[in-house]
Amino acid sequence: MFGLLPRADSVTGLRREACELRASRARIVAAADAERRRIERDLHDGAQQHLTSLSGLDPELAGLLEQLGAEVRDTARELRNLAHGIYPPLLRANGLADALFAAASHATLPARVQAGSVGRYPADVEAAVYFCCLEAMQNACKHAGERASIRLRVWQEAGTLTFEVTDDGTGFDAAGRGLGAGLLNMADRLGAFGGRLQIDSAPGQGTRVTGTVPLPVSLDAIAGGRLPTSASCLTC
Repeated sequence: MFGLLPRADSVTGLRREACELRASRARIVAAADAERRRIERDLHDGAQQHLTSLSGLDPELAGLLEQLGAEVRDTARELRNLAHGIYPPLLRANGLADALFAAASHATLPARVQAGSVGRYPADVEAAVYFCCLEAMQNACKHAGERASIRLRVWQEAGTLTFEVTDDGTGFDAAGRGLGAGLLNMADRLGAFGGRLQIDSAPGQGTRVTGTVPLPVSLDAIAGGRLPTSASCLTC
């Protein structure tokens, strides 16, 4: 008995549904990142500036401000750190390379970054790659061991944007352990744009986290300053 071949219209319908699902996931991720950016702006433009303005109040309050000054400065510093963690202004202003260099400088393990060749990309793609790299570095800092070091690379080739976060720490049995919440979140972020996440690790051999995002957007348009703000359904 011969198997039945799928009808062309059925295959087309499945492809359309897959594309619509991917576009929906991309919109959800983009909406979450847009909310991150809004919160960061509100913290910067509202609470931080209000706290800073306290220093210029009436001189009669100088004594009170002297007592409260340290608390005001500490609170402003905490707000800046919170804003940067929600959505770093450096990512929005300068792009992936500068944002990743800054993130690596705050890692609790020695971290080396190679990302000088990457340019600017759609905001939601930059956010996906940035937060995946950040999650991978944080995981390494938590689990690789205090003597480990981290290497982070980001590069573009063959129509894809690829990142790789490697540590030389303790490693784990990647084949026998399921993905935790952090890794699942990374996979979902990349999957929203047709990307993929790969984890390679073994006990005593460190860990390598690799992610790819397809980039069918015209790089000439980006280089010319016409940077798209969204990359929904890039592979459709």
